[in-house]
Amino acid sequence: MNLELKREVLPRLLNDYDFKEGATGFLQQGRCPSCGKKELYANSEAPWVLRCGRLNKCGSEIHIKDIYSDLFNSWSERFQPTPQDPIATAKAYMRDARGFRLELISGWFKQGSYWCPKRDIGTATVLFDLPNGATWERFIDKPQRFGKMKANFKGSYQGYWWEPPTFDINTDEIWLVEGIFDAIALAHIGIQAVSLMTCNNYPDVALDLLQKRLVEKGVKKRPKLIFALDDGRAGETFTRKFVAKYRKEGWECGAAQPPAGRVKLDWNELLQRDRLKPDDFKEYKYLGDLLIAKSANEKAKLMYRKTGKKEFPFNKDNRLYWFKMDLDRYNKALEQLIGSPDNEGRSEEELKDEALKESGTVVEIAACYPQALYYQANELTDESWYYFRVAFPHDGENVKNTFTGGQLSSASEFKKRLMGVAPGAVWTGTAGQLDRLMKEQLYDIKRVQTVDFIGYSKTHRAYVLGDVAVKDGQLSVLNEEDYFDLGKLSVKSLNKSVDLHLETDFKKLNKSWTNTLWNAFDAKGFAALAFWFGSLYAEQIREEHKSFPFLEVVGEPGTGKSTLIEFMWKLCGRRDYEGFDPSKSTLAARARNFSQVSNMPVVLIEGDRGDGKDAKQKGFDWDELKTAFNGRSVRARGLKNSGNETYEPPFRGAIVIAQNAEVQASEAVLSRIVHIMTDRKGQTAATREAAQILESMPMEEVSGFMLKCAMNEKAVLEHFNEKYKQYRKQLESHPELKTQRIMGTHAQIMALVDCLAIVADVTQHQLDKTREELVRMAVQRQKAVSADHPVVQEFWDVVDYLEDMFEEPQVNHSANEDEIAINLNHLSEVAFEHRQQLPPMTELKKLLKASRKRKFIGQKVVNSSINRRFNTLPGVARKKPTSVKCWVFHRES
Repeated sequence: MNLELKREVLPRLLNDYDFKEGATGFLQQGRCPSCGKKELYANSEAPWVLRCGRLNKCGSEIHIKDIYSDLFNSWSERFQPTPQDPIATAKAYMRDARGFRLELISGWFKQGSYWCPKRDIGTATVLFDLPNGATWERFIDKPQRFGKMKANFKGSYQGYWWEPPTFDINTDEIWLVEGIFDAIALAHIGIQAVSLMTCNNYPDVALDLLQKRLVEKGVKKRPKLIFALDDGRAGETFTRKFVAKYRKEGWECGAAQPPAGRVKLDWNELLQRDRLKPDDFKEYKYLGDLLIAKSANEKAKLMYRKTGKKEFPFNKDNRLYWFKMDLDRYNKALEQLIGSPDNEGRSEEELKDEALKESGTVVEIAACYPQALYYQANELTDESWYYFRVAFPHDGENVKNTFTGGQLSSASEFKKRLMGVAPGAVWTGTAGQLDRLMKEQLYDIKRVQTVDFIGYSKTHRAYVLGDVAVKDGQLSVLNEEDYFDLGKLSVKSLNKSVDLHLETDFKKLNKSWTNTLWNAFDAKGFAALAFWFGSLYAEQIREEHKSFPFLEVVGEPGTGKSTLIEFMWKLCGRRDYEGFDPSKSTLAARARNFSQVSNMPVVLIEGDRGDGKDAKQKGFDWDELKTAFNGRSVRARGLKNSGNETYEPPFRGAIVIAQNAEVQASEAVLSRIVHIMTDRKGQTAATREAAQILESMPMEEVSGFMLKCAMNEKAVLEHFNEKYKQYRKQLESHPELKTQRIMGTHAQIMALVDCLAIVADVTQHQLDKTREELVRMAVQRQKAVSADHPVVQEFWDVVDYLEDMFEEPQVNHSANEDEIAINLNHLSEVAFEHRQQLPPMTELKKLLKASRKRKFIGQKVVNSSINRRFNTLPGVARKKPTSVKCWVFHRES
C-alpha cells in the first residue's frame, strides 16, 4: 500500500473499528460492523481488506474502498500531474484504487481526460490503446457523476481483444475476461488473460490472428480458451454462447465464474481481496463447469462429485430439478462394472461415472427457477416478505414479486403464489423438497431496508423517488433487483400508489418555465412555487425549526388554481394529478393519503362543502390538520395483534389546500396557513397564453427540477437557515404583525424564495417582488386571524340590525353598558319576526365562544332589562321572568 494512503487509512481504522495493533503485523480485535463482535482483523502494513474472524457465523469481508470512498474518488485533486510525472494521477489510481504493481504494468496505460457536454462536467481518465486504432478510457474523478457511464470507447473494437504487452501465446490456457482491469489482475498471478471489453464481443478476428501467430511460432497445440466473464445474467448467457460457438470451430473451451454472493466481485476485486490462490481457482473453474454443463444430468453429476450430497435441488437453464442418489443401487452397479471383464483397462473414474448414471435420478420439479433475492420488512407494521425473481426457460421476461413466510413454508401455498405471480410457473415438488430449497436459498439472505412511502427518508438521509434515489447529492438508479445501493445502505420503497417519472438528463430541462410561470401568475405563482420547493425539504426544515406551514390557494372558478397546482406536480414528475377531496374520502383513506409521501405536498381539493348555508354535505374539519404542522401523526390505529401497540405514522409531507372558498377554522389552523387568493383582476390575453403553455408543457422538460432540488439539498438548507433568521427579524419589526406563528411561517417562505436561485433561473426582480407579496400576505393573514368567523360575524350582524331598529334594546338583556347578554332562543324568535336569517344554532353554539370582536364572558343568568320593561307595560296579562339565562359578551370598545 502507498505510504501516503496508509497514513490516511490507519488512523481512521483505529478510531472507527477500535482496532488494537498487534505485534505480528496485524490490526486485531476490531469491532465487526456486521456481527458486532471484537473479531475484526486486517494487515497493518497493507490494510486493504477487513475480515471477521468468525468464519462460520459471520465471515464478513470489507474492502476499505467501500468504507472510505472519499479516498478513492478525486484522484486529480490528491495526485496532480507534474512535468516530471505527467501521468501521476493515472498511476495513483492504478496503484491505490486497483491494487496493481506499477513496476509490472509500466507503459501499459496513459493518462487522458474526458469532457461530457451533456452533463457539462469532466474527469481525468486512465487510457488504453485497443487494436484496430480504438481506445478505451476509465473515468477516475467522481465517476458516479456520469450515472451508468463509467468509461468511454472511441473507435470500433468488435472482433478484437485487448492483451497485455507481456501476453504469451505459448501457454496451456488463455482466459477471456470482460474488463481490461480483470485481465491485468490475472496477469499479476501469471495467467495469460485478454479482455473482450464487453461480454457480447465475439473475438473472431483476434482468434484468427492468434491462429496465425501460433503457426508462425511453430506452436502445435492450441491453448484452451477459458471464458471467465463477470457474474450475472449477461455474462452467463454469453459464456454459454461463446463455448458452444468456438467448440464447433475446433477450439477446446472451458469456463470460470467469480463466486456469487451478496456483493458481486470481478477478478480485479478478487485480486485485491487476496482470493486468487490455486484453491480458489479450483472453485471458480467448478462454477464455470456447472455453467456450461450440457445437460441437467451432467450438472447433477458435477455437483454430486463436489458435495457428496445424496439429494439436492439445482437449476439448469432456468428449470428447477431435483437430484437423488440411490447408494445401494450405486454400489451394486459399481461392483458389477468392476467385476465385468468387458471393463478391463477402464479407469476407476469412468466406472464411477457409469454407475452414477444408473443410480442417480434427476426429476424436474418446476418449469421455471424461483430465486430468493433478499428479505424485506416493514418494522412499524411487523410485516415481512422475501423478494423473489422467477426466471423462465423461454424468452419471457423474468418476474419479480414477494412471498410471505407462510407461503414459503407450505408447498400448496407456494404453488398457489407462484402460479399467481408468474404465468405458467407450476410447482410439482413435495413439501420436503421445498423445505430443502428454501433452506439453501434463505440462509444468510441479504436484507434490504424499506420505507412505506415515496420521498425523503429521514432515517436513511436519502430521497427514494420511484426508480431513482438521491443521497448526499449523488443520483442512483434502481438496480436489477429493484432496490437502491447507496454506499453501505440498501433501501427500497414499498409504496405503489404514487408514480413518479423524473427526467435524469438535465440537458432536457426547459429553463424558460420560470418566466412562463411568472407571466401567468406573477408573484403569487412564485410564492406557490417557493412553498412547493420548500415542501421538498419539509422533513429537514421541521427537524431544525419544528414546523412547516400550510399553503392555501383559493379563488373563484376559472382563476387558474388547477393549472397552477397541476404544473407544480409536473415539477415533481407526477402526471395528471391535482389532489384528493377529503370530504369524499373515508378516515382510513385520508390517513393513507397523508402517509404515502414524504417531502412532497399532500393536496386537499374541494374540501369546502358545508361552509355555505345551503350545503347538504358536511365539509372537512380543518382542525384535523393541526398536528401535521409539526410533522406529527394525523391519525392513529391499533395494530392487528394481541398487544396494545398502535401505528401512528408521522406526517412527513406538506399540506396544500385548494378550493373556491376560504378555509373557515380556528385561529390555531388559520395562523398555520400561507394564503394565496387568485382572481381575474390581472388576467389578460398574455397571462392566458402563458397558462396554456404551462398546461401543454411536457413533463419531461420540467420534472428534472425535483432531482436538482434533491441533489442540492445541502446548499439549499444552509442558505435557508441563514436567510430565515434575517426575514424573521424583518417581520417581527412590522407594526401590523402580532402573531409569532404568522411571522415564522411567512419568513420560511421568504427564505425559500431566495433559495430558488440555487436550482432555477430566476431574476432578482422576481425574487424581490415575491417577497413583497409575502409580506402583504402576512399582514392579510394577521387580519384574518384577528377577525371573527363568518358565522359569528353573521350572528352579530343580525344582533346589531335588531338593536338598531328601535331605541329600546330588543335582544340585549343586560343592563350593564359594558356587556351584551343574548338569549339565543329569544333572539331566534325576534329574528324570525323581522325576517332575519340566523346561522344554524348548533354551529353558532360551537363558534360563539371564539368571538373576537366581542369577547365571550360566559353563560350566566342575568336580570333581563327587556323583560322588566315588558312587565311594566299596561295591560300585560302574563309577566315574563326577570331572570334569563344568556350568553354574555363584552361590548366592543
